[in-house]
Amino acid sequence: MGCGINREKYLVCLLLVLFTLVFWGLENANAAKIEPVNDIQRNSMMRKKIFKKVFETPFIDTHEHLMDEKERLSGKHEFILVDDWSTLFYHYTQSDLISSGMPIEIFCEFFSPKVDPDKKWDFLKPYWPRIRNTGYGQAIRITIKELYGIDDLTEKTVKTLQDSYVKARQPGLYKRVLDMANIESCQVDYILVPFKESSMPDRLMQDIDITKMFEGPDFDKVGKPTGIKVQSLEDWHKVIDWWFEKYGKYAVAAKSSNAYSREIDYQRVSADKVNDIFIKKLQDQPLSPAEKKALEDHLFWYAVDKAADCNLPVKIHTGYYALHNQLPLKRISQNPAHAEEMCQAAKKNTKFIFMHIGYPYYEEMIALAKNNEKAYIDMCWSWIINPIAAKDFLKKYLVSAPSNKILTFGGDYSYVELVLGHSMLARRGIALALSELVEEGWLDIDEAMVLVDVIMHQNARNIFNLDKKQELLKTVPWK
Repeated sequence: MGCGINREKYLVCLLLVLFTLVFWGLENANAAKIEPVNDIQRNSMMRKKIFKKVFETPFIDTHEHLMDEKERLSGKHEFILVDDWSTLFYHYTQSDLISSGMPIEIFCEFFSPKVDPDKKWDFLKPYWPRIRNTGYGQAIRITIKELYGIDDLTEKTVKTLQDSYVKARQPGLYKRVLDMANIESCQVDYILVPFKESSMPDRLMQDIDITKMFEGPDFDKVGKPTGIKVQSLEDWHKVIDWWFEKYGKYAVAAKSSNAYSREIDYQRVSADKVNDIFIKKLQDQPLSPAEKKALEDHLFWYAVDKAADCNLPVKIHTGYYALHNQLPLKRISQNPAHAEEMCQAAKKNTKFIFMHIGYPYYEEMIALAKNNEKAYIDMCWSWIINPIAAKDFLKKYLVSAPSNKILTFGGDYSYVELVLGHSMLARRGIALALSELVEEGWLDIDEAMVLVDVIMHQNARNIFNLDKKQELLKTVPWK
């Protein structure tokens, strides 16, 4: 060792240097391992914050078909086929049962009011495993757990479910369910008449259903209540005017479900071109397809313009169909293009609410809302049609179209119990969508938290002018 350092001191120094290098390397290795854990922890905390906010925030429910509570409890309503625990499977889930393979004769037995409810499990048992994970099935599972305290539907729990169903079916059912779901108010399309004088007017707000004002039109259900003697097209205009003059200030929107019957390619046709066609219809003479379309087109725009004059948004069914074995995808695929044409033809102050995200053609609906000031999108029904597609739709919508034009929940049910299950599915989807947008860097946590209130209730309040409506509905003449 020619530098005057003895061998022992050299070895000690060398060992100290090696130890320092090793220790430093281990520390940095540990730091590298810890960093992803910190990311996970941060994401977990962020998700908890968003989930908490979403599940505590009230919904404004923008689409239901709920009958009045007294009708439901009395059983005197044409939507009520059966009134036991199988009722929970009748609206929508019946479609999954049929498409999963349930024979029609078993279907009729399962929903028969003459069959002992305790014995109905035998009819459902082979098919329930096939559909329990669909959106329809999950809404039922959540409902029976939250409303009846039953963790799972099995042979052992069917009797408890029936007993719980009957026990819950008492006055106050609607308030209890909507309170549990944290739903401030619902908007109801009653379907059977253009406007329902609800016994809960400020909780079950009503649409004016314009469908039968132009589809047909229905001289009985739409015409007779007005007392107007219809002898001409001008008289039918007066019928439409009557509904809007009487109920326009109390309604929250106008609604059309005509997309179930035809393409929504409504052209503006002048009255003079359909006067004679209307007389033929009035006299119950057959109309050609072209005549039928021309008359419907004219009356559609008459009703839509009337809604716009009353400052009522117009809700249009788009996309998926209810029931089973009747899904004309070729027609449905044209909905977004026809919706755009509708916006171009409408009055300046018209607002169209295109419902159900146009599923499965929802990318095109996002493009429409992004491009046209008259186009708004409602996610009603979508969370139980395809909850993952709905979640992805919301993510894509929020980074492409204005956030003030999206409505995120409508149960779309006739039976109030299922609104609870659907609302919780929707909350989970909304929370996941916002959490993923933050994790992926498209939003920061503060932006996500602000959006919760916007998309869950503030947009609905603004679009439908609900503050004013709620004040009017406290003093309705029929209450």
